[in-house]
Amino acid sequence: MRVIRVAHHAVVDAWRQRERELRALGHDLTLYSAVRWNEGGREQALAAGADEFVTGVRTFGSHPNAFLYDPRPLWRALGSDADVIDLHEEPVSLATAEVLLLRRLRGNRAPYVLYSAQNIDKRYPLPFRWFERWALAGASALYVCNREAGEIAHRKGLKAAAPLIPLGVDVAEFSPVEKAEPAAEPVVGYVGRLEAHKGVSHLIEAIASRPGWRLQLTGDGPQRDALTAQAERLGAADRVEFLGFASGAELAARYRALDVLAVPSLPTPGWLEQFCRVAVEAMASGVPVVASRSGAIPDVLGDAGVLVEPGDAAALAAGLDRALEPGTWRELRERGRRHAEDFAWSRVAAQHDELYRAVAGRGRESDAPAEVPAPQVVVIAYGSPVLLESALAGLGGEFPVTIVDNSSSAETRAVAERHGAFYIDPERNLGFGAGVNVAVRSLAERGLADADVLLLNPDALVSAASVRAMQRALVRDPRLAAVGASQTDPRTGEQVRVWWPFPSPARMWLEAFGLGRLNRAKDFAIGSVLLLRAEALAAVGEFDERFFLYAEEVDWQKRARDAGWRIAVEQTDATHLGAATESDSGRREALFHAAGEKYIRKHFGDRGWSSYRAAATLGAAVRAALLPGERGRAAAWRRDRYRRGPLAELEAGR
Repeated sequence: MRVIRVAHHAVVDAWRQRERELRALGHDLTLYSAVRWNEGGREQALAAGADEFVTGVRTFGSHPNAFLYDPRPLWRALGSDADVIDLHEEPVSLATAEVLLLRRLRGNRAPYVLYSAQNIDKRYPLPFRWFERWALAGASALYVCNREAGEIAHRKGLKAAAPLIPLGVDVAEFSPVEKAEPAAEPVVGYVGRLEAHKGVSHLIEAIASRPGWRLQLTGDGPQRDALTAQAERLGAADRVEFLGFASGAELAARYRALDVLAVPSLPTPGWLEQFCRVAVEAMASGVPVVASRSGAIPDVLGDAGVLVEPGDAAALAAGLDRALEPGTWRELRERGRRHAEDFAWSRVAAQHDELYRAVAGRGRESDAPAEVPAPQVVVIAYGSPVLLESALAGLGGEFPVTIVDNSSSAETRAVAERHGAFYIDPERNLGFGAGVNVAVRSLAERGLADADVLLLNPDALVSAASVRAMQRALVRDPRLAAVGASQTDPRTGEQVRVWWPFPSPARMWLEAFGLGRLNRAKDFAIGSVLLLRAEALAAVGEFDERFFLYAEEVDWQKRARDAGWRIAVEQTDATHLGAATESDSGRREALFHAAGEKYIRKHFGDRGWSSYRAAATLGAAVRAALLPGERGRAAAWRRDRYRRGPLAELEAGR
């Protein structure tokens, strides 16, 4: 496949490993890079070396969103045939607009894909806002290095998929040395720019509070003099080393000299960490990471690091204490090394290969429907093991099962063992979405990432024949992200409503005036029996763990729909008791409305939530005044809850 790829950051030799791996996979890839660019606070010049596929292009301007390429090399490149154009530039950038204009003038009809790391929903000035809208509208895909960037792009008009493809790391160069435990006088490290938003001043304050620690700072920037003065003022100057910039083998050696790496980044109105490559490099080097709970850092670290509140030197010091405890240190070191493999350049290139083939419509022969593996059944267990027993028995033992036991129950473990299920005890109630993520990650670790996933509630029953029918629906339509199941209530024999419209402020106003029947859109399928396509899971990303219970499958399907995927419901023999795993109806209602608030705030912002809340309060107040008995009391409960705010009420325990 012929690929034209444009990326100003390719001046960094190590970052061209993606392209080397893609060419090794058989792609005829040509890369156009800036001739010179400032990366990490240091001016770097392109040195192609053996990379004959890269061409340096002169640039005009230095801001990543406000520079232009010399159009002549790109004009020549776009005059030739290509299967995919890969613009590794932000959709809002002037360079993106330039390349797309050249593409149009050249009459080049090759599909193009974009890249974004922007995880703050910014409203750009004209004409940049126009550039961004135009680029997103025509893109065949936009790959992102953090989940929020894809969600923002979809809100701004992207209709195509936004797969999460991380930035890569050379796991051979960044490799650990044998070490049994941290040093008695540990070496804490920092790698990055010395700027205010990086939070290094809080790190120096934390170091000053621990007399036995040393700090090695790799990097440079405008805060260096101020940080030097701070270290002297706090009496820690002899324990704080400013080592300057490093790259390649020198940087890898510096990581290996550390006992722990700190990433004390501070969120600001205009900036959040978009990926945090240094955390991955440290994990690959066998160095535990303590980092701020900010931006993309939690997603990048997963469970392989320690997260602390940003801007709190005492919390940072305590987090470092925890990471340096020998047992925890060894556990984090091992987890980090395993987790870093997910960011190996070979894996990054494989995801790009899959993206290019999807965009160009060229699947591999091994992707034929006959080769689709059986779905992996995932059950998030909580409550009665009797229901779980019935749900598994209904499958007839025909599918592999993974159970995440949120109740840590010996009875549930016994049920899992009787049915040959893979059992996971997270040792606490994670909620539904986080439980699904744990199961999906476990599948990937067991080499089952290519299998579709059937989410099955313990209080639902579905036959193996119906599951196979659901998967046939996925095979027939490659743009289906998920297939739900028609269901009946076993207590009444009546059909359960499985299709629902996405919640929105507009719909809530219809409900407030008793006009909800005017919006019966089939937007999403309920998640009690829901089959998810493996490729859609990879492209859309994990469930949002901010939803503890309810709305997590709605949010996922909303993100899938926004990315251009479709949802379907298959006619099945499934039954669903509904709410059988949570006996406390009051708490169930509280969780439901709190999840609704999170969903509306996420997809419509604070202004949308204010409108939604006003409509919900008004509608409930009218019903409380008009409806008799229990229905009226329930409406009054909802009125009061929305008046005070469902999330606030839940947190207050009311």
